[in-house]
Amino acid sequence: MTPEDKKRLEAHIQEIALILYQNTPPEKIETFEGIETAVRDQVLEHVSPKIAFFLSEKRQERQKGKHGQ
Repeated sequence: MTPEDKKRLEAHIQEIALILYQNTPPEKIETFEGIETAVRDQVLEHVSPKIAFFLSEKRQERQKGKHGQ
């Protein structure tokens, strides 16, 4: 990963973290265990499916490009 990509990723991660924080009940982030659980639940529900779908689409596009040449 290039340094520029790392900076972009960090900026987006910060924004995602803020959104997830704003949408997490305060009582769920009072302990380290609660924070870990809240983060894992939010990522599994909202982030991972979108990334998986995006990667799947890109893979299909790449395969179509190989077969279409």
